[in-house]
Amino acid sequence: MFYWFMKYIVAGPIVKAVFRPWVRGAENIPQTGGAILASNHLSFADSVFLPLMMDRRVSFLAKSEYFTGKGLKGRLVKLFFTATGQLPIDRSGGKASEASLNTGLEVLGKGDLLGIYPEGTRSPDAKMYRGRTGVARMVLEAGVPIIPVAMIDTEKVMTVGSGIHIRRIGIVFGEPLDFSRFEGMESDRFVLRSITDEIMYELHRISGQEYSDVYATSVKDKRTRARR
Repeated sequence: MFYWFMKYIVAGPIVKAVFRPWVRGAENIPQTGGAILASNHLSFADSVFLPLMMDRRVSFLAKSEYFTGKGLKGRLVKLFFTATGQLPIDRSGGKASEASLNTGLEVLGKGDLLGIYPEGTRSPDAKMYRGRTGVARMVLEAGVPIIPVAMIDTEKVMTVGSGIHIRRIGIVFGEPLDFSRFEGMESDRFVLRSITDEIMYELHRISGQEYSDVYATSVKDKRTRARR
């Protein structure tokens, strides 16, 4: 109930009035049943804009640190992420990655929509980077369609260290991708890479972003070391 209150009474009207989002391809979102929304990731605000511009509820897998903060700020952050339909996951790898997969599969098993950022982290420079294969494994395990989503200009609204800027943003929903031909091959790493690359190619096509075939985390780590 709180999710819908925030969506239609509080945050939704404000976002639409201030940022005037335009949407293309909304008819590609299935009206019922589980599906994965695989989106590029330009800004922290992506997880706010995307759910607010959809009729169906969508849940995102968010790093667990957002839910464990201390004090008033920590409680407010947790409240915000819960209200926007995000689920805490541990991204440290190993058994934690398996738990994250299972959390996503539970959402899809209920016939709900799950939002995923295949790049694994926000782009540091508005380029698109190599996708992580976890999204491919989830697609095959769940047997659901995957809809590519391109967030447009959201990095110009909210950038790290520069506050919020008022400008129009856009969302493009691509046509659903079907990988049922790879059913039962979720343990084949070459298949997982092939599926992931196909997803990233489609995201690159509908977003118009420049593509770089390295992981975004590697670029961030390199920049961090250079500043030391």
